Amino acid sequence: MTGLAGRRAIVTGGASGIGLACAEAFAEAGAQVTIADLNGEAAEAVAERIGGEAWQVDLGDTAALADLALEADILVNNAGIQHVRPIEAFEPERFSLLLRIMLEAPFLLIRAALPGMYERGWGRVVNLSSVHGLRASPYKSAYVAAKHGLEGLSKVTALEGGPHGVTSNCVNPGYVRTPLVEKQIADQAKVHGIREEDVVEQVMLTESAIKRLVEPSEVASLVRWLASDDARMVTGASYTMDGGWSAR
Repeated sequence: MTGLAGRRAIVTGGASGIGLACAEAFAEAGAQVTIADLNGEAAEAVAERIGGEAWQVDLGDTAALADLALEADILVNNAGIQHVRPIEAFEPERFSLLLRIMLEAPFLLIRAALPGMYERGWGRVVNLSSVHGLRASPYKSAYVAAKHGLEGLSKVTALEGGPHGVTSNCVNPGYVRTPLVEKQIADQAKVHGIREEDVVEQVMLTESAIKRLVEPSEVASLVRWLASDDARMVTGASYTMDGGWSAR
């Protein structure tokens, strides 16, 4: 796969899961990829393997991102965390952390990257949203709020960036086979009062017409296309990859 030679891509949360699959897809397409991740060692290992660069960054520390300047042609806002609690038991600081990582940090990174994209007349912003950016589920107030906010941010970026050759889109997968999903199984079992081994079938896939988890490589293939010249008229959109969940 080629077509991104000479392009510079930044992928947050790029050391594992969807971010890793995106980084690999971009590298295969010829882009120079920066792996941005809280886990510096993991980012270094990925960067060495794909011939990219590593950037250890704490996206929860938004104050440190306020004056950032980024030279990137492609920005993938992928990093995220999950926390499963009823609203009345949801810790306020945890709620704030999820919004900082998945809404405030993407705003600050987009803000840092747009001037260079505008100058070059070309840019791609791809925001890893979720089916939860379009639909709600109980016990995920912070995640759902952050992803709904990201949808709006992405559309505003599309409207402002269009005249400058910059597109902005969301990708909205259902449950993907990643460490983020695996880590929430115990919490899901607890709040739903079921066994951990029943969580995937009874909670995660109950709304999907196709009863399996999404693979990271499948998401990366869509992200890769949105970053290409073939998608230059695609902007302000939200692409579902949720097995039919949002068709309900």
